[in-house]
Formats: sequence, C-alpha cells, structure tokens
Amino acid sequence: MVDSWIHFNFGPSATVPLLLGVFAVCFGLVSMVVKEWLFVSETLVAFLFGVGFGPAGVGAISPADWVDVPSFTLELTRLIIAIQVMAAGITLPNQGNLTDKYLYRRYLWTELKSLLILLGPVMTWMWITSAVAIMLVFRLGFIESMLIASCVAPTDPVLANSIVKGKFAEAKVPQHVRNIISAESGANDGLGYPYLYLALYLLKFSTKEALTRWFIVVVLWEILVSVVLGGIIGWCARKLLQYARERDWVDHDSFLSFAISLTLLTLGIVSL
Repeated sequence: MVDSWIHFNFGPSATVPLLLGVFAVCFGLVSMVVKEWLFVSETLVAFLFGVGFGPAGVGAISPADWVDVPSFTLELTRLIIAIQVMAAGITLPNQGNLTDKYLYRRYLWTELKSLLILLGPVMTWMWITSAVAIMLVFRLGFIESMLIASCVAPTDPVLANSIVKGKFAEAKVPQHVRNIISAESGANDGLGYPYLYLALYLLKFSTKEALTRWFIVVVLWEILVSVVLGGIIGWCARKLLQYARERDWVDHDSFLSFAISLTLLTLGIVSL
C-alpha cells in the first residue's frame, strides 16, 4: 500500500530541469579545462549535450511531445539573440560612466569606418561566397543557396564569445580586435535580415515585385522603423536611468538587471 502513495515523475517538468541542472553543475566544475585548455566553447558542449540526451541520442527528452518545436525554437532563439546583442552593446568600451551623456558614442564614432566596411562590403562578400560554396557543394539553385547563406554569413554574437572573452582571447586576440568583433556581431544579426528576405521574395515573386516588396516591407518598414524605435527606446531609457541614478532611486541589483529588462521591453515592442 505504501508503494501506491509514492510516485516518481519522469515527465518533462522533472527531466528538463534535471538535465539542465546536471549540465550546469558538471560544466561549471570543468569549465576552465574545457574553455581554456581544450579551447572548446560552452555553446558546442551544450549542443552536444542536447543532442546526446535528445531524440537523436538516448531519448531522455523529446520536446516534440510537449511543445511545438518550430515555434518554441524560434521564440527561444529570438530571446537569446536579443539578450546577447544587448550584452555585446553594453560591453563596448567607453570613457565615461554608465550615466555619461555620450555613452558608447565615442567608440562607435571612432570605429565607424571599420564597422561600415565590415557590415557593408565584407558581409555582402561573405553572403555571396557562402552562397556559391553552398550551391557547388549541395547542388542547389543560386537563390536557394542565397537563402541558406544569409543565415551563416552574419557573425553570431553567442559563438563570437569564444574569441572575445576568456583568458585565451585576452592572451591571443588584441583588445581592439575583440571590441570590433563584438560590435560587428551585435549589428550584423539585424543586417542579415534583408539578405534573408531578398532571397525569400525572389523565390516567391517575380524579380520586380520581389525587389519592390523587399524595399518597402523589409528595408523601409521592418528595418528602418525598428532602428528608429530602438533609438527612441534607448534614448528614453538612458534619460530615465540617468534621472533615477542622480536621485538615488535605483539600487545596485536593479541597476545591473536594467539591460535585460530593457531587452525584453524592446523585443516586446518591436514584436507587436
């Protein structure tokens, strides 16, 4: 009778936090060995861990049984990328404090030429060369290859951490190179968007209609309006934070979490 009183929960509500906890604890114990001795990023280790315990591995968890995998993956990656892009932005060097009127402006203006070169001709060349390589290797059409290449051409801010942070990066990669990689990786995720939709529209519509839709919907509406909204939100947030800090209304913990809160706010607004 006692056995009927005791139940074990092997559902996702137990297995998912269990596996996340196992990974976090185990990786935390050997993180220095993995990242500084073996030069393997935590992103790759987490990916292999998920594959090993997922449906393709031992099958300990099967997300398809309890969530809509495409939608869940999309929203989760949007959130992760948004936080990482914000982190890349706030780690850029500046010569003032966090309430400085010219916060980050000095670095962006100083490196404006380098950023424009990386985000313009260099990224476009990466997109084209990636598309050609994909077309030759996988025997796809050029437009289909352009679509895939638009996903691999931008520098991922999460993966870029392996060469901009840590003892190895500090010892082997110059500071100015790490800074420009952080700035470029944070900016080009958004700039990969027009390349993606250009290929999608070329697949669905005629060339003239595709270019017209792409310019009006993607460039003018979704990108330009998002940039304006981001500028307005950032300016208002800086003013409000500066105002609150000058009057000692913000405690230390809330001040540190302000960037994440601002990320969620911005993500929610532009998703409307």
